Amino acid sequence: MEVEPLLLTTTQLATYAGAALLTRATGFFFKRDERLYVVTSRHVLSDEPNGHSPDRLELILHTDERDLSRYTVYSCLLFRDRTAQWQQGQDSAGAIDVAVLQIDQAFLPADAHIRWFTPENLLQELHCAHIGTPLVLLGYPLGFHDTVHHLPVARHAIIASAFGLRFQRQGYFLTDGRAHRGSSGSPVLTRLAGPSEMPWALLGVHSSRMDMGGRDTVQDESLGLNCAWYADILMTLTSPRG
Repeated sequence: MEVEPLLLTTTQLATYAGAALLTRATGFFFKRDERLYVVTSRHVLSDEPNGHSPDRLELILHTDERDLSRYTVYSCLLFRDRTAQWQQGQDSAGAIDVAVLQIDQAFLPADAHIRWFTPENLLQELHCAHIGTPLVLLGYPLGFHDTVHHLPVARHAIIASAFGLRFQRQGYFLTDGRAHRGSSGSPVLTRLAGPSEMPWALLGVHSSRMDMGGRDTVQDESLGLNCAWYADILMTLTSPRG
């Protein structure tokens, strides 16, 4: 049975320090000019304030387009000669919680069956995204997924702040939807009209939940808002290095 191509763009990530499993999160594939990357939140790969310092990343790759229960685990070193192998963003407001790690396609299994986003999937017209626009977050909340076919699950959300503006001068917008640990690095998508094999626009990269610092944890519910970093940062992070 063929599966919707979108589901093969996203994979579960596992971070390790040596042989010790540290965390699980979400990543997705992005291809530009024949270069293939896995995209996730920067804090998945390095979070020094919380003592998170993995040295290796593992991701799941399907190996049979018809039998999705077949897969392999692909391992990537995060450092070589103490130099980080990923690229992360920085702007006038500070660090951006998005990172890309280039995949050496020469070492991919010959039978790897994956799909990816490209620059053509980035939103071209702002009028397609406005307050209340329906969104899909595709990922692995709390590690939950189809463990037989190793496919992600989708959560529904909406755009919750003015799209195109930097919320509180940061390079992200807000989404309103349920999100959990393990969703970090999920693609934030909206469906486009018209016939297409993959009719989705990539708007952002889910980072973390947003909450009020002064909220009374007994009397007040969590806001249920999330940060999604604008996906156009991928064009900067995937530019060839000189």
